Amino acid sequence: MARNDSFGARKVLELGGGQFETWAVHAVPGAEDLPFSLKIVLENLLRHEDGVTVTAEDIQDLASGAGRGREVSFAPARVFLHDTNGIPVLADLAAMREAVRDLGGDPAVVDPVIPAELTVDHSVVTDVSGRPDAMALNVAREYARHEERYRFLKWGQQQFRRLAVVPPGTGIMHQINLEYLADVVVRRDGRAFPDTLVGTDSHTTMINGLGVLGWGVGGIEAEAAMLGLPVSTLVPPVVGLELTGERRPGVTATDLVLTIAELLRAHGVVGRFVEFTGPSVGAVPLADRATLANMSPEFGSTCAIFPIDRVTVDYLRFTGRDAEHVAAVERYAKEQGLWHDPAARPRFDDLIRLDLSTVEPSLAGPRRPQDRIPLASSRSRFRGALAELLAERTPEAAGDAVDEAGEESFPASDAPALSPEARVHEEPALGHGAVAIAAITSCTNTSNPSVMVAAGLLARNAVAAGLAAKPWVRTSLAPGSKVVTDYLRRAGLDAPLEQLGFHTVGYGCMTCIGNSGPLTPEVSRAVADRDLLVASVLSGNRNFEGRINNDVALNYLASPPLVVAYALAGSMDADLLHEPLGVDPAGRPVYLGDLWPPDAEIEQVVRANLDPAMFADRYADVFTGEERWAQLPAGGGATFDWDPDSTYVRRPPFLDGLSPVPEPVGDITGARALAVLGDSVTTDHICPAGRIPADSPAGEFLRARGETDLNTYASRRGDHEVMLRGAFGNQRLRNRLAPHRRGGWTLDHLDGREKPVFEAAEHSRAAGTPLVVLAGREYGTGSSRDWAAKGTALLGVRAVLAESFERIHRSNLVGMGVLPLQFRAGDSVESLGLTGRETFDITGLEGLSEGDRPGCVVVEARSDDGSRVRFAATVRVDTAREARYLRHGGILPYVARRLAGVADPGPLSPSPAAP
Repeated sequence: MARNDSFGARKVLELGGGQFETWAVHAVPGAEDLPFSLKIVLENLLRHEDGVTVTAEDIQDLASGAGRGREVSFAPARVFLHDTNGIPVLADLAAMREAVRDLGGDPAVVDPVIPAELTVDHSVVTDVSGRPDAMALNVAREYARHEERYRFLKWGQQQFRRLAVVPPGTGIMHQINLEYLADVVVRRDGRAFPDTLVGTDSHTTMINGLGVLGWGVGGIEAEAAMLGLPVSTLVPPVVGLELTGERRPGVTATDLVLTIAELLRAHGVVGRFVEFTGPSVGAVPLADRATLANMSPEFGSTCAIFPIDRVTVDYLRFTGRDAEHVAAVERYAKEQGLWHDPAARPRFDDLIRLDLSTVEPSLAGPRRPQDRIPLASSRSRFRGALAELLAERTPEAAGDAVDEAGEESFPASDAPALSPEARVHEEPALGHGAVAIAAITSCTNTSNPSVMVAAGLLARNAVAAGLAAKPWVRTSLAPGSKVVTDYLRRAGLDAPLEQLGFHTVGYGCMTCIGNSGPLTPEVSRAVADRDLLVASVLSGNRNFEGRINNDVALNYLASPPLVVAYALAGSMDADLLHEPLGVDPAGRPVYLGDLWPPDAEIEQVVRANLDPAMFADRYADVFTGEERWAQLPAGGGATFDWDPDSTYVRRPPFLDGLSPVPEPVGDITGARALAVLGDSVTTDHICPAGRIPADSPAGEFLRARGETDLNTYASRRGDHEVMLRGAFGNQRLRNRLAPHRRGGWTLDHLDGREKPVFEAAEHSRAAGTPLVVLAGREYGTGSSRDWAAKGTALLGVRAVLAESFERIHRSNLVGMGVLPLQFRAGDSVESLGLTGRETFDITGLEGLSEGDRPGCVVVEARSDDGSRVRFAATVRVDTAREARYLRHGGILPYVARRLAGVADPGPLSPSPAAP
């Protein structure tokens, strides 16, 4: 495709021993004081200007500031996938090949046109922990469970030319991206440009710490990007987060990121870019930057990016990147005005300030990552949360729980006060708040050597003092890369961690995504027999209800050293700052302050035990994998041979019976509510994580087919029959249509009975009754799970009406042909008096048939008594491209028709294959 150069921005630059074509950002008037992130977007538009997808007006408006809130087409340099979302992506592409063939096209045209990398890191489960052979046993079970899925991945690797697969057992995708995959500046086909990406995981933003612009998208949007369609996005406001001051001793990057999550959630940055700025930015180590950028989804922002500076290039050099490439990154960044200038004052839309000296040791929980708790207040805040959970039960159940828990566990103000020494010598019975899981896990913190070394040093000191983890705590260590194992071993810190039960259980996300495995037998019995409310403490980024483990009600995020400390304490009903964690062999109390390593020692151990050779060695054969991976067979040709009996990889139904031309979009009439939900419903609630309960609709489906190891929902995302039955099935979900039940239950309006969501939806489908979902604020927060939208669509939901949406899930709903509608300001389910038992008509959708974007629709809710409520709702179809997707029934039908060439889906040009 011909490219325009309206601003004379095309330049030739000498980079790393060769000449490369570049596009100079400063050629556009007004670009000089743009924020760093928008300069990268501007370069992207310059490089893809064609007069249709990207126009000179788009470029000038972005540079001048007039383009805020307008749609632009962003063409990422690559797409990043993990296995649980990546397998459905490949399954969709495989099905699309068949659909294109059936429409008379060449199936081979369905092939990524930009590089895609897929890391297998979401499948390994903490089945075994606390023993030396834990990892070997977990990996063996991983391959036994997932051989079929892995064969499918190998087929995809062979069939799709630009797909690279990082095999199981290598590490967590975001850490591998940080330590190896990311280029910062790409030199490809004679062109040089910033490394940019979209990924099928919310925490793709971790790479923002390296100055790489990227964010999470749904799997279906990632598919479109892989096939050459630009990502349609609105130019966002950019919030500058100015960092000043210095952190106090003992304050970790985890404490800082939890403080920022609280700060930015309170300020409101949903749909915005956050950019770190200020005099203290240059003093933030790269690993800490990655920790902060990782949790951008928890802030609510689209990205949270640091500029390129000396810290960036030093990290590239430190992690074994080629010296010539490092030099090219520095030169390109300086030529393009992407090199950080502490004296510069970028044109931010808003500016927030944080004095680093105000940050204190913290936790977050027990339900949301932005709910920060100062460590000094941890006991009182835990007791308050416990009281709220007990109050949700019936008075009788709450009273029974109080009697069983005992005074030490119940948050009563008149609980008897024990001296610190007395508390040490009195081992409490297992009660509410017992720490059932203590896991050092997730990309957020295992990428950071400082906090990992701090955990190892604290463990060393605890072992030397004769302390041990409590026997009911399930301890585990899941490093984000094998480099972590190398430096812990070299520093001699692996042994004390293992003595406390923190044996390596695998290289993957594991506990953070719900692959936490079973609790200890005594905790499982207590939860089942006494309805005990137990806790997890993990060094992760997500702690939503039901995510970590189905039987764990309270979940807390903490730094790795605090995870070790809580394993020693064994309970959230503890004051770690003022009470001892145990006694030494001489009977003296041992306090957290006695164990916590000084910052200087942490820094010295990091410096002495990490070097570039470690990274070079570990990543030399990153795409090869171990022998088990190499021996997996992977047959098949251009189209995949589906196994009709598979319960792991099944041909998805989204393109079944695809017609050459889409049906006209009509109004939705006679709809009934499938669910009426409150605020902050997450994608974990909609698309559950963790193990599949045997008595759930998904479990019953699998057992009926002879499956005994039901595994996890994440592992079975390639089977729509399982996922469909799991939608809205999280046991912590509260549906007001079934107020006396928790979990996946609803009211079947056709017969007036309460049923599992899947059964009620199937009844409505058979009767031809469309469905809607009503919800409150922040609908769809959490992970970028396309199955939250796919499951919604397959259940027959035509529209979701909420007070507000999180960005990725709203986009995913559109991508699956589900209409997102937003209550007008001041309106809600409560204010309008809706119960969800009404019949709903949604009118005013005709314009979508022409690709228009109606600003609002009229919703009429009719009750059985004849009363009616009419109100307007905003159509959250935010761009013209989204309107076209919705007209075609979603992204997949749109792309299939386009590739088959059977219909003109509109004047939307695909982005060029190379860059």
